[in-house]
Amino acid sequence: MRRSLVLAGAAVTVLGLLTGCSAGGDGADSGKTTLSVAALEGGYGRDMYTQVIQAYEAAHPDVDVQLQISKSIEDEITPNMKAGRYPDVVVLGQGRKAALTETLVKDKALEDLTPVLQANVPGESQTVSAKLIDGIVGNLNTNPYGDDKTYLMPMYYAPTGLVYNKGLFEEKGWEVPATWDEMWALGDKAKKDGIALFTYPTAGYLDSFFFALLADVGGEQFYNDVMTYKQGVWQTPQAKQVLDIATKLLSYAAPTTVGYANEQDFTKNQQSILDNKALFMPNGTWIVGEMADAPREDGFAWGLTPLPAAGEGGKRYITTSVESVWVPSAAKNKDAAKDFVAYLYSDAAAKTFAQSNAIQPIKGIVDSLSGENAEFYKVYEDPSVTALVGGFASTAPVPGVDIKATLFDTANSVISGDKTQDQWQSALNDASEKLRQAGS
Repeated sequence: MRRSLVLAGAAVTVLGLLTGCSAGGDGADSGKTTLSVAALEGGYGRDMYTQVIQAYEAAHPDVDVQLQISKSIEDEITPNMKAGRYPDVVVLGQGRKAALTETLVKDKALEDLTPVLQANVPGESQTVSAKLIDGIVGNLNTNPYGDDKTYLMPMYYAPTGLVYNKGLFEEKGWEVPATWDEMWALGDKAKKDGIALFTYPTAGYLDSFFFALLADVGGEQFYNDVMTYKQGVWQTPQAKQVLDIATKLLSYAAPTTVGYANEQDFTKNQQSILDNKALFMPNGTWIVGEMADAPREDGFAWGLTPLPAAGEGGKRYITTSVESVWVPSAAKNKDAAKDFVAYLYSDAAAKTFAQSNAIQPIKGIVDSLSGENAEFYKVYEDPSVTALVGGFASTAPVPGVDIKATLFDTANSVISGDKTQDQWQSALNDASEKLRQAGS
């Protein structure tokens, strides 16, 4: 299930129609409350949702949950929302091209879910807050207005970094680079073997790359300054260093990257890692399930590494992708929606989600993981690596300004030669300044 990073493919048939938002949505005919749930179908699949809903309905016979799930869920629910018919619960993170979640955040159209944190998980004695790992709420991802109110509940979390084929590195006797100088040396060596150093599924996946790089280069304060649009932040030496590294890495990108970096062909870029045509790609744990049936080279084994350190012995950060569940403030059944959201953190629901590799930020759950998932989540055990959660602060909408697109999507133009690094930096400075003014 991705997310926060673009994963959309062709639209698929939905499991259920969005009901419960118009006439009869309160279940008047049956005496039941009809709860409409809309979810993005990504790398984790759809079966886990139907199983969790069946379990919830069994324990709540007075509730009828209607699920709508699609790889392009925004296209499915936006027309209804514009007509005033809102789902009660939405599982959809930030960072998607359609930016539906961000739009509702900017419009202040989400329900305050802080009470859910204090509520007991249905059927359990613990509160939701007590079950969540430290630091997963209270950041700009969950509390987008920088206050103590949580509007987006963290649904799944995953380490994101550079994925690679461990088998190839073992075969070649290569070490995973710990510094950028080592990365460039490896890129030159791999090029002689006809292997590109880098690719990405779509430019949107560069969020995990850039967020970690910003913190690697300038520390957490610099990262927060960028995320909150501090005046002149993109004119600093740290910002130039970030773009210097990014531009050089893009010069090592596989030649097919830009052509396949779209919602129809992105798996072809992902396939290049399995085919040993590229070494590294920004991605997260969901890649294992998403490419489970794809062909691969003999000896292939998934690996995940943080970015190389910005300096010798420097601190390294790993961007933690957090997918969200939220309730529109215009939802019809908000009390029932909050109870359902609380149930999503139950032991039973968490076990079902984990079987599809959708790992929730619940204390102790990592101990139950095995295989590639256990290997991926081990990255948090490295004392030199710090988890990084959050993203750009919300501001009032500014027409024509999308700083995520400016930061991430411009990579396509840099690779193609249509934009220079200086133009990239200037555009980021302009966008950041406009958002700073909108937020002040």
